Amino acid sequence: LRQINNKPISFFLLQSILLSNTTYQELTSEAAEKITTMKQFLFILSLLSSIGAFAPHNFVSRPSPHLRSAASDVNEADYDLSLFSPCKINLFLRIIRKREDGFHDLASLFQTIGFGDMLYLKLDEDASAECDSFECNMEGVPTDKTNLVIRALDLVRSKTGNDEKFFKANLVKQVPAQAGLGGGSGNAAAAMWGANELLGRPASLEELVEWSGALGSDITFFLSEGTAYCTGRGEIMTPVAPLADGTKVYIVKPDIGLSTPEVFRALKYDQLSAADPEELLDRFMRKGAIDAGADAYVNDLEQPAFDCLPQLGALKEELKGVGGFDHIMMSGSGTSIFCIGEPKDIDGFMKKFDEREGLNVFPAEFTSRKEGVWFQP
Repeated sequence: LRQINNKPISFFLLQSILLSNTTYQELTSEAAEKITTMKQFLFILSLLSSIGAFAPHNFVSRPSPHLRSAASDVNEADYDLSLFSPCKINLFLRIIRKREDGFHDLASLFQTIGFGDMLYLKLDEDASAECDSFECNMEGVPTDKTNLVIRALDLVRSKTGNDEKFFKANLVKQVPAQAGLGGGSGNAAAAMWGANELLGRPASLEELVEWSGALGSDITFFLSEGTAYCTGRGEIMTPVAPLADGTKVYIVKPDIGLSTPEVFRALKYDQLSAADPEELLDRFMRKGAIDAGADAYVNDLEQPAFDCLPQLGALKEELKGVGGFDHIMMSGSGTSIFCIGEPKDIDGFMKKFDEREGLNVFPAEFTSRKEGVWFQP
């Protein structure tokens, strides 16, 4: 146990398996078999942690407290591109139905926020290179071909007929896994955009969007300008007018995570919202994120997530007691909870929540990008 405690177990291995089967879906039997042993092992670890055998937070990947210093350790002059990789929140998320193929049809309004990672990218000038090179500051993030960044680079290379061109990539990461923020998907979208730029733009944006669905559902959204209505598995994107940049949002993320398949398995179809997603979209477009109304913030995955993790529901209720926030809801399949607005007592809020063991708070704002230009930090 001491040896295990000195080398924290990361959820990124589990995440890489899940992302390979896209976001918002049940596990296939093959993928489930791959992680059965790990799930049993993590369950044993959680029991041991409950009796004080070791600190439970050691077994969950969390952002490096030294992200800024990690980013400053990267010499931007060594790379051709420095790309901000924003994450997202779901302003509403309706589950429409479970399909025969095991996926779920959904309808959701996605919004990028100015909290994210940095991806540094360049063409490898070594003529003898036979593969991409990739490094990341966050312990536990896979740096082989299971990583979505590498898969995205490979996809653009093969689709554009540049099989002999390889890249050097360095990802400085702070978005946690199992957060409902789409961190890995955003990284993949940034890699696709960057690779296409460095290759001389052989592909149109429309082609990048079309190809992105092969990697995962959320990746398509991150190729939008920041606000989009997504349907199907999430890969059918309808761009809409951007919501106001600068809208304040606070992300509150417990260390503990939930896998998307676990949340879907707990879904009770008779408890799904009856709200029409088209009507919800219309309200956000007409009134904006603040004035859309409390009943416009619908997430059909909150109930199953709170059933799996009752303390997450308790956290949301606690956040409702903070003065200054207009709306509070879980993002995606969790476990991040976003708070629209700004607390009246910022120092008191940060002291109470950000300094609490097992919680992280990330202040951010709505952000968007202009046509032809990538997101800016």
